[in-house]
Amino acid sequence: MESNDTTDVAIIGAGPAGAAAAAWLARRGLHVRVIERSRFPRFSIGESLLPQCMEHLEACGLLDAARAGDFQPKNGAAFTWRGQDTAIDFRDKFSPGPGTTWQVERANFDQRLIEGARQAGAEVEFETRVEAFVADTDRPSLTLVDTAGERRSLRARFVLDASGYGRVLARLTDLARPSTLESRCALFTHVEDRIVCPRHDREKILIGLHPAHPSVWYWLIPFRHGRASLGVVGDRATLEAAGVDNSERLWHFLHSEPRFSELLANAEAIRDIGRLEGYSADVTQLHGPGFALLGNAGEFLDPVFSSGVTIALDSALRAAPLVERQLAGEKVDWDSQFEQPLRRGVATFREFVEAWYDGRLPRIIFNEQQTPRIRSMISSVLAGYAWDENNPFVAASRRRLSSLAVACTDTSFSAIGEV
Repeated sequence: MESNDTTDVAIIGAGPAGAAAAAWLARRGLHVRVIERSRFPRFSIGESLLPQCMEHLEACGLLDAARAGDFQPKNGAAFTWRGQDTAIDFRDKFSPGPGTTWQVERANFDQRLIEGARQAGAEVEFETRVEAFVADTDRPSLTLVDTAGERRSLRARFVLDASGYGRVLARLTDLARPSTLESRCALFTHVEDRIVCPRHDREKILIGLHPAHPSVWYWLIPFRHGRASLGVVGDRATLEAAGVDNSERLWHFLHSEPRFSELLANAEAIRDIGRLEGYSADVTQLHGPGFALLGNAGEFLDPVFSSGVTIALDSALRAAPLVERQLAGEKVDWDSQFEQPLRRGVATFREFVEAWYDGRLPRIIFNEQQTPRIRSMISSVLAGYAWDENNPFVAASRRRLSSLAVACTDTSFSAIGEV
């Protein structure tokens, strides 16, 4: 096994976090190697972006590469439950920054980002997996295996893990720990949606709640050219009781919700049903000697508010400047400068996820009597601005959500104001 292969920064994974970090670092003259076990383009869920992503894509120089994909514009989220429809427009938000983004087929989107990183100077190796890792403050090393089974060593000055659900370093360094969120299961596919309803807004993700099982919810993510991503999320027992296979289960639930059933009456699946289970994950810490974990490789919450790519890009743009500074000889405190601020935003998203499943957030969303200011604060978090401490629903998420949910149950309020 050769052991003289070296680089400044090794990045595990060529998804959005890996591409963003690679582009940022390569543009600053560092030698960057991206190691990806798949062959691109490849399918991935996480297709509805949040507007916060646009600032991150611009910061790492990949916005133009993404824009060239001509993806479906997105300006908010629509919700449906028992015949009641409402929407949150991300352009009407409390925090500064973009209010629109895209809904993307990830195979195309991710390919464009990693090609943009390559054009910035990063080297990318596909179909190569990481078999072993040795942490070291100065010279961490990876054992790589190619498709022929050949092993080689890659030594770096720093390693970033952007391996997503693969969670490579969390496994190899025993940092993985159970998530505090309940285990859930997602069934999904892509369709030719053939939606003809004039009320359907293709610039918003549609999220539905099952009329009888509030813990079961759906997504409909429109793409360009009449295609869409469909999914249902719930606990395993509830989903499996609905059919003999994943296809029967998915379509059973989609037809159980009136709005989804209406919109998808003529839909035709164009890929096999996918299943992802037990996806919520966490780690004891997001960094160690000579390495840091980005995006889903560290902590993943839940798909309900499409926070995955936003967290991935945010983590990459927090870590990359610290890597540059450390390799230039500066002292970097990875806990206070990376982990703590990143986790604060993730904690905001977690509070919104928990409020979704315990019923507080649906009560808020479907009650439109809040003042425009309150509605704009909720919109900001759902648009990805989960690190804006000026927003009371970021600074004190749990208390504010709980108070607002209580206020939304009191029909005597003609308008729900500050909480």
